[in-house]
Amino acid sequence: MRPVPVLALVLSAAALALTSGAGPAAATPGSRVHVITAKSGLTIYKPDLVPAGSRAHVFGLTSKAFGTSTAVLVTGLLPNREYGAHAHTKPCGATGDLAGPHYQNVEDPVKPSVDPAYANPRNEIWLDLTTDATGRGAAVSKVDWTFADRRANSIVIHETHTHTDPGHAGTAGARLACVTVGF
Repeated sequence: MRPVPVLALVLSAAALALTSGAGPAAATPGSRVHVITAKSGLTIYKPDLVPAGSRAHVFGLTSKAFGTSTAVLVTGLLPNREYGAHAHTKPCGATGDLAGPHYQNVEDPVKPSVDPAYANPRNEIWLDLTTDATGRGAAVSKVDWTFADRRANSIVIHETHTHTDPGHAGTAGARLACVTVGF
């Protein structure tokens, strides 16, 4: 199945649940739905792993009634390769470090955060993906929380899938590329 129909299906189902009143994702009176979108060429830091011309498309829905769903579709990356991807606290910059740490709903008081109690896919937006033979890949994250005063500002693509073991939780190697997103 191609990634675009998968993303459209996931986001359509989330929107339908919000408007239909079905199940736990149902919207409550006065609930605000925020749509997140970004379509962009990537800021590339490691062109040997993310070739020039690679692109990322980020879609999302957030509502207090159902949490936050985020989907990413990438094109132009290396074929048949695993990448990690996460929401970060700051917009993309000239270097990968300028995007700041991973956005965490509940912030770890210890930096860098490698404690699985904080660095996990329930407290962060993780979008690990594996590209197909053409360099396309997609991933979806669903968390039960929404953004308040603090917001994520980018999605960073990392060198490997995300580690979960203590002392390494949340790490995924070098920062390869970034797309600024208006969460």
